[in-house]
Amino acid sequence: MSNNKTKATLLVSKNKSKAGLHPNNRHQGRYPMKALCQVTPELGEHLITAKSGDLSINFSDPKSVKLLNKALLAHSYGVQQWDIPQGYLCPPIPGRADYVHRLHEMVCRDLDSNDVSVNALDVGTGANCIYPIVGASQYRWNCVGSDIDPVSINNAHSIIENNIHLKEHIECRLQVNDRHFFTSIIQPKERYHVTMCNPPFHKSMQDAQQGSQRKVANLSKNKGQGASKSSKTATLNFGGQSNELWCSGGEEAFIRNMALESQKFAEQVIWFSTLISKKENVRQLKRALEKTSALEMMVVEMNQGQKVSRFAAWTFMGKTQRKAFAVSISK
Repeated sequence: MSNNKTKATLLVSKNKSKAGLHPNNRHQGRYPMKALCQVTPELGEHLITAKSGDLSINFSDPKSVKLLNKALLAHSYGVQQWDIPQGYLCPPIPGRADYVHRLHEMVCRDLDSNDVSVNALDVGTGANCIYPIVGASQYRWNCVGSDIDPVSINNAHSIIENNIHLKEHIECRLQVNDRHFFTSIIQPKERYHVTMCNPPFHKSMQDAQQGSQRKVANLSKNKGQGASKSSKTATLNFGGQSNELWCSGGEEAFIRNMALESQKFAEQVIWFSTLISKKENVRQLKRALEKTSALEMMVVEMNQGQKVSRFAAWTFMGKTQRKAFAVSISK
C-alpha cells in the first residue's frame, strides 16, 4: 500500500458542480407541502403562506423545522418513524443529501462503475442519522454511523430499528474516546469505500451562540422584519448539542486531526472525506495531508442557490490499488 516511509506528493484537484442540487436529489424545487402534510398531518398546523403565495413554514421555529424533516424523510425515503430529542441538531435535508449524492458519484466515477455497493462510515452521525438514511434508502449503502454522544447513538439506533428497510443496511456505534475519529470504530477486518463527516463549525459555545443569533436575525431580515428582541436570545432553529456545534480549535483543528489519524487506516478505506464550511480551511487540510503519505485530495464544490458548500476527499491509494481494493470489498 501507499502508506510507506517514502513521503508522497499530494495531487490536489477541484471540481465545481453545476448550480443547483444534484440530479439524483429528491428535493428539487419547492417543498410539496400538501403531499408532505399527507404523510405527516401535524405539519399542517405549522403551515404559513409566504409572500410568493406558496405554502411554507416558519424556518426560525425548531418544531416546524423538525416536522418538515420528519415529513421529508417519510415522503422521499419511506422512513415511517423518525424523531430526535429536544435540542439536538435537525439539519436541512436537501443540502445534506447532496453530499451523499456527490460522494456516490465520485466513488462510482473513480472506480469506473455505476453499480458500486458502497460501504460507508459516517463520523458523527448525530441523533438524526441523516447521511446513513439517505445513503441506504437511495443507493442501498451499507453504513456505520458513529458518535461520541450516547443519547445520539441510542436515538439513531431506535430510528433504524423502527424502519425495516434501514435495519439491514445501517449500524450505529458509540465512539468512547472523543479524541479519535476512526480508532475503535473501524474494526481490523473492515473495509470501506468512503467515510464522511459534518464537523463542528465553532471554536466555543459562545461562538456557537453568536452564530445562532446571526442566523435567526438573518431569517427575520429575509422576511422583511427587524431583528426582534427574541432573536437575540434565540436558539438555532436547527438545534444542536455542544459536541455537534463546537469543539476546541473549531473546524480547522477537527479536520486537521482527522486527516492525521486517517493515515492509520490507509489500508482499510479508499476515500476519506469531510464537509468544510470555511473555504480557508481547505488549505489547512492540504497542509495536514502533506505531512502524511496521502496521494490525492479532491475538493468538490456544491452550489445550491446562493449558498456554496464543499467537501474534501483524500486517499492513500493509487487508481489501480483503489479498483483492486473495491473488488476485494465486494467479494
